[in-house]
Amino acid sequence: MKNEWPLWEVFIRSQHGLAHRHVGSLHAPDAAMAINNARDVYTRRNEGTSIWVVKAVDITASDPDDKQALFDPAQSKVYRHPTFFPMPDEVKGL
Repeated sequence: MKNEWPLWEVFIRSQHGLAHRHVGSLHAPDAAMAINNARDVYTRRNEGTSIWVVKAVDITASDPDDKQALFDPAQSKVYRHPTFFPMPDEVKGL
């Protein structure tokens, strides 16, 4: 349908979180309305500190069928695993 509002993906940062988490989708005519609608729909109990909205058409995703070719090269690079880096006790939530 030509007159249908674009689909927006909604990400919320919780009061106790460090990262935004995908919580759902909604239709809205523009970003400002998408944020307002996301606030009303996805943060009813004041659980969010920040809202991101992204037009669904602007998201580029890998193909799940390409998983092996995309992720297998990282398996041979064990030095990238977090166990190789000591983390200070002061750093929380990583």
